[in-house]
Amino acid sequence: MSHYFIEDNSKEEIRSFDYRFEETLFHFESDIGLFSKDHVDYASDLLLNAITPFSGSALDLGCGYGPIGIVLAKVYGVDVTMTDVNPKALRFAAHNVALNGVEATLVESDGFEKIESSFDVIVLNPPIHAGKQLIFDLYDGAYAHLVPGGHFYVVIQKRHGAESTQKKLETLFDGACETVYKKKGVFVFKCTKA
Repeated sequence: MSHYFIEDNSKEEIRSFDYRFEETLFHFESDIGLFSKDHVDYASDLLLNAITPFSGSALDLGCGYGPIGIVLAKVYGVDVTMTDVNPKALRFAAHNVALNGVEATLVESDGFEKIESSFDVIVLNPPIHAGKQLIFDLYDGAYAHLVPGGHFYVVIQKRHGAESTQKKLETLFDGACETVYKKKGVFVFKCTKA
């Protein structure tokens, strides 16, 4: 079974669509084999709307074709790094960065393997089908790559492990983790590094 976080060499079927965040209209192109190939998924939209305006730097961890990082770069004017393990996803992310007139650093990396910097904000819509241990490793990596006072945002559904995620994050961030959105089984957590 192929997953969106694994390189997919199937024939391309490019999809184009628009997405509005606040007053800004974005245009994206994606392809079959990538997560949420023809729209910005509901959870990513909730995540974007839960993020408090900020300055500095951001990491879009597991960026896919790039909607979260691109919105952050354009709306907040922050220095964005976008990373994904899937080369095809990164090719589309690079295309969408140019298409939307923003700048971002793109890094092909398995989690934090090739990430050396620290960030003011890290955002994650986790690859649920990659398994709980891998996702928890991403949480550990996010904590390690935040500057003091930095924020980690993650969106997750209850049926995909929101309760165990909350426990993990509260332990990792020494209780500095709040639920900033909770509705219809979807949770957005915001954790702050001391």
